[in-house]
Amino acid sequence: MDKNLDSYLSDLGISDESETKTPAAPRNTVPVVNAVTSQVPRLNANSEGIVEDFLNGMLAYIAPGYNVAARERGDNILAEITGGDSGRIIGREGRTLSAIEFLANTVLAKEIGENALRVNVDAAGYKRRHEERLLETARRAAARVRKTGEAFEMDALSAADRRIIHIALREDAFVTTESVGEGMDRRIIVKPR
Repeated sequence: MDKNLDSYLSDLGISDESETKTPAAPRNTVPVVNAVTSQVPRLNANSEGIVEDFLNGMLAYIAPGYNVAARERGDNILAEITGGDSGRIIGREGRTLSAIEFLANTVLAKEIGENALRVNVDAAGYKRRHEERLLETARRAAARVRKTGEAFEMDALSAADRRIIHIALREDAFVTTESVGEGMDRRIIVKPR
């Protein structure tokens, strides 16, 4: 399959030529065409609406039954996917969800420009629960270092996961964190201050 991102986005009705070209409709759906312009209209023109429209359109290609609700919170847009098979959307270790989030950010940046808000996509509370587990791991590691006075090396983590732990422990008066290693083997060392 030699489709690039622009082809996929075009199939979903998002392209540089979207003002002049009618995009293909998702499978098993009938596009609503504006009689005046002969285009598939953008249902929502704001950032949340763009994210919801894109994700709902993309998920319709995967399977019916998914629903997306997006809301602005601070300098982010939080998009929650509900319904359908959440495991299929989350994927192994959250990889599919991360890919969906990447695409949503790409689409929003293409539609809005460089000043687009950051999109965070979650399904069935997966990311929230994952962050809670990381915070608990950080607390246990800090407690261990306080108790023993010895540095503790964590397993390899993604950049996003390391960031969560660094932020969680940066205000701790007794421990500090440091990232060591390269690439996929990069991990955090929690050590006494």
